[in-house]
Amino acid sequence: MSVKRMQTHASNTALILSGGGARAAYQVGVLLAIAKLLPKGAANPFPIICGTSAGGINAVALAAGAVHFRRSVFELARLWQGLTPELIYHASLGQLLATAGHWLVSLFLGGLGKYNPRAFLNNAPLRDLLVDRVDFSGIQQSIEAGALRALSISASGYTSGQSVSFFQGAADLEVWHRASRVGVKASISVDHLMASAAIPLLFPAVRLHREYFGDGTVRQIAPISPAIHLGAERILVIGVAPQVADPSAREKHTRYPTLAQVMGHLMNSIFLDGLDTDLERLTRINRTLAAMPAGLLSQLPLGLRPIKVLAISPSQPLERLAVAFKLEFPWGMRFLLGGMGAFRHQGSVIASYLLFCSGYSRKLIELGYRDAMEKEQELRDFLSIDTSE
Repeated sequence: MSVKRMQTHASNTALILSGGGARAAYQVGVLLAIAKLLPKGAANPFPIICGTSAGGINAVALAAGAVHFRRSVFELARLWQGLTPELIYHASLGQLLATAGHWLVSLFLGGLGKYNPRAFLNNAPLRDLLVDRVDFSGIQQSIEAGALRALSISASGYTSGQSVSFFQGAADLEVWHRASRVGVKASISVDHLMASAAIPLLFPAVRLHREYFGDGTVRQIAPISPAIHLGAERILVIGVAPQVADPSAREKHTRYPTLAQVMGHLMNSIFLDGLDTDLERLTRINRTLAAMPAGLLSQLPLGLRPIKVLAISPSQPLERLAVAFKLEFPWGMRFLLGGMGAFRHQGSVIASYLLFCSGYSRKLIELGYRDAMEKEQELRDFLSIDTSE
């Protein structure tokens, strides 16, 4: 069986890459599967790319190299496979102790100090890595070459409380204003990525224009909406939340939850719940529109249109894969997370978000690739990849 051709969908196919810290390596595996299914030299199949948090880093890398989609995916895979925690944040024991001392002094002084702490971890190495490895000028070059219609990166404003989608794209795209969420034209830079990936309390906020911004998944009540506002009618969503076979099933636990388990629960609610809820809402809208007579739908001023969606998510919990690689954490982080219970069965969620290491990344990439290939026919149908003998 060989791929002969791929029909393009003009500019209405979008890719949404959700947040999830180190879990975003899973998205790269799915993208590698797509690159394999596409014919050599195929155009970028996603003219609209939307990313948030760590998914935003993947999104920018793809957008900057949209003229050569397959090459961009391979380079992104090499980047993830070469990561170490030290390339993302300072995590030596001395640095962690200094940060802890800074927090304690600030608390004892009642916050009266001039230089109060801003976050538990310093992610300055991540900024250096992005500046070194991402060609931000390539975004505009991709747009001018016709390989990209729009790139959107979302961040959360700490003052306004709004979810702001900064987008760079074709001249005819317009800004939007909705309840607690807006779309703003911008030239995407490393500051937008650092802001979108600034997990509250863990990483420092970033000032963009008039306010400070943090992780884009915070208060992002409609993660799919930026793609729709940018004109998408077909959307591939790559999430990092595991598939749930039986949502009503609950395991019985008698031990009090560890601090790591509580923090992991909070991080899951930030990174995962909004996307699942938005997908469910979009499915209901599609069903409602399908049940309405075409003539009536065209007469009603609803401003709604059916959106074809394909979602790919992990077939197993990613936190369970993280425990095997705990020794790849720097000693200081291993000591801190171990004390919080992060390497126990129910506490490993927080470790799965912070474990930026080659071994864990490779495991997630392999899983993403397998999960995508399990949906090979759905992907072929979605992207209109024709096959023939």
